[in-house]
Amino acid sequence: MTTPVRTRPRGRTRLSALTGLTGLVALAALAAGTAPAQALDAAPTAPVASAAPTVEEQRLDRAVPQEILERAGFDAAAPEFARSLARAGSYRAAERTVERHAERLWRRAVDRAQGRGPAGGDLSRGDDRPLYWARLGMTRELRSWEPGFGLSDRQRARLLDRLERSSRGQDSMDFRSGKGAGKGVERVVLTGFDPFTLDRDIRIGNPSGATALALDGTLVRTASGRWARIETAVFPVRWADFADGTVERALRPVLPKADLVTTVSQGRPGRFDIERYNGAWRGGFGDNENASSTGVVPVADPASQPQWTATTLPYGAIVGAATGRFPVRDNTEVTEVPAGGTGPVVRPEGPTPGSAARSGGGGNYLSNEIAYRATLLRDRLGLGARLPAGHVHTPVLEFGAGNATEIEDPDFVRNRSEIVAQVREIVRAALAG
Repeated sequence: MTTPVRTRPRGRTRLSALTGLTGLVALAALAAGTAPAQALDAAPTAPVASAAPTVEEQRLDRAVPQEILERAGFDAAAPEFARSLARAGSYRAAERTVERHAERLWRRAVDRAQGRGPAGGDLSRGDDRPLYWARLGMTRELRSWEPGFGLSDRQRARLLDRLERSSRGQDSMDFRSGKGAGKGVERVVLTGFDPFTLDRDIRIGNPSGATALALDGTLVRTASGRWARIETAVFPVRWADFADGTVERALRPVLPKADLVTTVSQGRPGRFDIERYNGAWRGGFGDNENASSTGVVPVADPASQPQWTATTLPYGAIVGAATGRFPVRDNTEVTEVPAGGTGPVVRPEGPTPGSAARSGGGGNYLSNEIAYRATLLRDRLGLGARLPAGHVHTPVLEFGAGNATEIEDPDFVRNRSEIVAQVREIVRAALAG
């Protein structure tokens, strides 16, 4: 996920998608360096307002999200969840309800993407957008729910956190059961993202999220003939969640068990990039809540925080492999403030000693940040010498030429399918490297 201005798909925003924007209020920008640095695996503790929908949730009533939900058969997910919540007579019962519906939503999205069960509608199966919009419908119901037994802001925050994590697959990355759980099977952790830049074009999907759904729990055969199992999760495009430690909470239990880790996001048109360097800097661009953040990436133990982390993916082997339709680049360019310098300088060959990060190879948005956090966690857990880990940027998922209104078309479906297939081949090449 590079800087949003670099990822504009073809076509204008649908006219009907411009309705319903009244009342969307941009959140105040986070002051540089002031976002709370939670412990690596701590749960968020900040209270949340009970009734007001978020900026993301306010987009839900527009025509395009409703069409996506209906044409995927996901339009009943939020109403069913609301009815179950209404029957919960205690906080513990609410916890069980949230857990059940959130896990069901993730599993249903994975099954749909992998061709299991009824499609539920005429929208192509590989689509990541129904999961995104259905989750927002559920979080909006939970945010406004007022049970008779009373619910504190802290309790509501914990329920929302559980809904988010479980419906994203973040707490179900488990190599101990299911296909490929036996000895000798290599273990791959892969992450994707929600759609973003939705105020530019609300029809947008994210090929990294689609990849996570398509590959979760699947097996790939490596060049050596061995099998590898892929476990996946999806992350929000929200600065605050990252500051609260959502990446570390999800990855800390699985990194020590993994043989390969790759974070994935949408990047530049027409190409894949293997990002060599990740920088400890937030560039201020708006997220899905229209919130902004500029400054050093907030992490636990900032006193030992490096300005840069590096991929340990075998980028040479990946770039050298014939992996698919799109070219794959080893991207080494960064932007830094050199040691003793006063302004940013672009470095095509990577950072120089003592420099301060301003942009990693993948920019200074949340794709750079997830790569930075994952590789920093790798190093702090002492896994850097043996664990290949890094970031892959996919091509932009584009609609067909001239399509400025329809939520999908043959080019869109083909592009998504080919990006997903090529990520799978990149994983195979990385395992062989």
